[in-house]
Amino acid sequence: MAIIKTTNLTKKFKELVAVDNVSLEVEAGECFGLLGPNGAGKTSFIRMITAVSPPTRGDIWVMGKELKKYPREVKSILGVVPQVDNLDYDLNVIQNLLTFARYFAISKDEAYSRSFDILKSMQLEDKRTSRIKDLSGGMKRRLLIGRGLINLPKILILDEPSIGLDPQARHMVWQKLKDLKFQGVTQLVCTQNMDEAALLCDRVAIMHQGRIMVTGTPQELISSHVGSQIWELEFHSAERDKIIKELEKRELEFEEAGNIIHVFHLDNKPIEGLAGRARTAALEDVFLKLTGRSLLE
Repeated sequence: MAIIKTTNLTKKFKELVAVDNVSLEVEAGECFGLLGPNGAGKTSFIRMITAVSPPTRGDIWVMGKELKKYPREVKSILGVVPQVDNLDYDLNVIQNLLTFARYFAISKDEAYSRSFDILKSMQLEDKRTSRIKDLSGGMKRRLLIGRGLINLPKILILDEPSIGLDPQARHMVWQKLKDLKFQGVTQLVCTQNMDEAALLCDRVAIMHQGRIMVTGTPQELISSHVGSQIWELEFHSAERDKIIKELEKRELEFEEAGNIIHVFHLDNKPIEGLAGRARTAALEDVFLKLTGRSLLE
């Protein structure tokens, strides 16, 4: 059953189409990843799902409720972790959690209990009375994630959850998200971190220029778009045309990136007469193949 469903969802800002006719379903209990480069429309999509920004066109259902008719009910079951830091710098660490709990009518005693549990799980218990400005960037990020859990959400929506975290903190957060999934919390994760998506997500959708390009499990997308192995050919400029001609003659699928050619769907079979090396394909290869290697601002 789809716990989140969008139909023809569109968001325009004057002439800019940020989200273009997106129809998507997230199943109950899964971790669903929304992948895309900067400007792909991920954050605009999330802002509509969380009732922060109204759609220009299209419909959203959350747990069977139409969002535009029941925004308050839907917000009560969502936990939201934004990409930007919007902590209250006038309050200390635990006060940020306690104040946020009031938006959900959580009793004072319960709010304290949940707040201490969250700080412990995010390894911030010794910072509970610290000022926000005295926290490191990684600590602020962990506090934002913890704040999104204060209402025990049925659906957790995270925009770049591990951005700014060092490797130890990142893996701690990933384990926390795995634990929440095991407890039945549905997760919608917007990320540019392909390792994060491959590790956490049951299914992913790659978004580019406001549209959903493909949807599937990470392994399905790797197998169908690049194959299990990629053969890399490094060349000097004088050799380029000869190699390209040979690959086209053999009707092989490839992509050029600088002075390296990536050949897809070879499944670890060497290309006779052309020196190169094989490596295991990853979700990042699919991402770059579909969205391109050029920077979009």
